[in-house]
Amino acid sequence: MKKVLVVFGTRPEAIKMCPLIIELKKRRNLEIVVCVTGQHRQMLDQVLNVFNIIPDYDFSIMKNKQTLFDITCTILEKTKELIEKITPDIVLVHGDTTTTFAAALASFYKNVEVGHVEAGLRTYDINSPFPEEFNRRAVSLISKYHFAPTEQARNNLLNEKINNNIYITGNTAIDALSTTVRKNYVHEHLEWAKGSKLIMITAHRRENLGEPLKQMFRAIKRIILEHPDVKAIYPIHMNPIVRETAREILGNEDRIKIIEPLEVIDFHNFMNHAYLILTDSGGIQEEAPSLGKPVLVMRETTERPEGIKAGTLKLVGTDEDNIYYSFKELLINKKLYAEMAKSSNPYGDGKSSQRIADIIEHGFTDI
Repeated sequence: MKKVLVVFGTRPEAIKMCPLIIELKKRRNLEIVVCVTGQHRQMLDQVLNVFNIIPDYDFSIMKNKQTLFDITCTILEKTKELIEKITPDIVLVHGDTTTTFAAALASFYKNVEVGHVEAGLRTYDINSPFPEEFNRRAVSLISKYHFAPTEQARNNLLNEKINNNIYITGNTAIDALSTTVRKNYVHEHLEWAKGSKLIMITAHRRENLGEPLKQMFRAIKRIILEHPDVKAIYPIHMNPIVRETAREILGNEDRIKIIEPLEVIDFHNFMNHAYLILTDSGGIQEEAPSLGKPVLVMRETTERPEGIKAGTLKLVGTDEDNIYYSFKELLINKKLYAEMAKSSNPYGDGKSSQRIADIIEHGFTDI
């Protein structure tokens, strides 16, 4: 019996790891131990409830005004203690969060093998996104097994002389959609937007705080004022800086609805009803193409170039005019919109969790 410790701590990690946990628990040869760090709290718990995942351990690290130093040190120490207690054969981490880095580092220090889900994503700009680009590159050095979502991710690892135990599995984000998207979904906010072109907005990245975020919001406001057939919904991040900036620039527009963060089922279904999406997030770049939704990525770099190559994403940066004109073009150019909406999803077919579970169960041989 192989003991697998799964560690994650944020909402995006939970969305992508819960389908994998469900699949792993089906395997009779695996003992699965689930640990959450609570790097996010309320938003994390919402996702766990949706997938009916009850953690075996919860570090509950969240505290007011916590810093990267607080998160890293606390998770490092608590993961060490947990590894000593349960002696896992492998620790699975996901992506690029501080939870991912600290848990992987603790495993490395305790000489426990690390499996990295969503391995190989890169911007090659250590400050963009910050600190995620450092986290994922550091975890690649530590990991024994690399579950790469795409051929490009695999090639990134190979170019870094990481030559062993790389498996192309697709992205588990696509698996989650089969659980969350509902055919007959209804919501009062969608009723509010009925008859309009609904724009979904997410914006919260640390490197975009300040002037970049203001430019993003100003571009969105210009479009809303010019196009009466457009409404926008913005599930706002908990960060007080984001909230203050949004209130200042977008708060008085009656066709922009700023709401509290949505549970994962709601958010995925809102995306499914949207006309297009503006985001600085990572996971949305993978999810939206499966729903046939064009995405404007309000960042200077992206670790998901496959979507740009496939035509599902467009990288527009954080300059106000660039966002404004790209946004406007998608609203008025029906041919361009159709091309982006019909592009295929390069990130998976909804069977990624099954592939990863097969690999783990059968001893990391080629499947």
